[in-house]
Amino acid sequence: MTANHHDEIRTADVVGLASGALRAYPLRSILSMLGISIGVMAVVLLTSIGEGTRRYILDQFMQFGTTTIAINPGKVETGGIPGIMGGTTHKLTIDDAEALTRIPEVLDVVPIVMGQGAVEGNGRSRSVYVYGTTAGLPDVLKFGVGRGRFLPPGDPRRGGSVAVLGPKVKHELFGDENALGEFVRVAGARFRVIGIMAPKGRILGFDIDDAAYIPVATAMQVFNVDELMEIDLTYAHERQTDAVADSVKRILSERHGGREDFTVTTQTAMIETFGKVMNVITMSVGAIAGVSLLVGAIGILTMMWISVGERVSEIGLMRALGATQGEIQRLFLLEAALLTTAGGLIGIGGGLGVAALLRSLIPGLPIHTPLVYMAAALAMSVTTGLVSGIAPARRAASLEPVDALRAE
Repeated sequence: MTANHHDEIRTADVVGLASGALRAYPLRSILSMLGISIGVMAVVLLTSIGEGTRRYILDQFMQFGTTTIAINPGKVETGGIPGIMGGTTHKLTIDDAEALTRIPEVLDVVPIVMGQGAVEGNGRSRSVYVYGTTAGLPDVLKFGVGRGRFLPPGDPRRGGSVAVLGPKVKHELFGDENALGEFVRVAGARFRVIGIMAPKGRILGFDIDDAAYIPVATAMQVFNVDELMEIDLTYAHERQTDAVADSVKRILSERHGGREDFTVTTQTAMIETFGKVMNVITMSVGAIAGVSLLVGAIGILTMMWISVGERVSEIGLMRALGATQGEIQRLFLLEAALLTTAGGLIGIGGGLGVAALLRSLIPGLPIHTPLVYMAAALAMSVTTGLVSGIAPARRAASLEPVDALRAE
């Protein structure tokens, strides 16, 4: 019991001495903590922005569902001359889209043409994105119709003179009036409004609410194009992804003379690509934080080394009063750990404060700070302090009592 009580007193004394030494030199302690604080703040800020961005983009992708595949014309191929990239683009057609409906697992196929044009109605005009598509778009891309109905089903090659408006363009043209059954001009052609889309907001930079939808064949005539910009399709289960993608490649290659002159992008591939980008960001964050923490570690090492030189007589007195080498070493290690722990906590607070400030200044900025990142940043700062304090602590512990007292 006595031994345990003695150990408790020793530990309390060591903590008291360590904190007292830091308070005795406040300016030096603050400057030593500054490097660690900046490093930890960089970790918290950058990981918060990175994690927020990751969640934001995943949410954007998930709005389209997880069982969609996009097919785009063209496939970039490497040319024979080093440093020169040759791109070959071949057309995707409505017939290509119709051919993909033969794949057993496929639920719906949607050909898409996009252009920008003026939508005129009720004496007003607004320039918006115009999508040429078919009846399956709401199901494939998880869009909802607010009022009326979407484009009617039928032969996609026939076209038609009906249009569906996004809620924003409807409000800009007709206000609170009923727009169903009204006539509008889209890119110069006359259409009857048969539906209003439900609000969807912005997706990957596009304001889906500020758009108009017309039959794909009509859009190709209006915008004078003879190819599709994209073909989207949906299937029942995620486990069918590879099989559906292989079927798409086989069917379109057969139709295109044996050439895979198109690009098939699955939801899985998009997420994997995004994962690679986030890995690069994470490594960059680690490098920046590593440099900042290295600078902080050097500062603490320098401060502790100077501190040992200034406290030679104190060390000699403690040794003469019975302090062991291990206790002296623990004292200086604890000082370094206290410095970096305080610096780490200040850095976390600063990072959270800057993140909150950025949120208030830029409301749409995606920032999310996971607790695990803050804990890891604090652990890194404490480890940095312990590592940087080893050399000064050993130097202090190696001083002989008589030599230390004589030095004074």
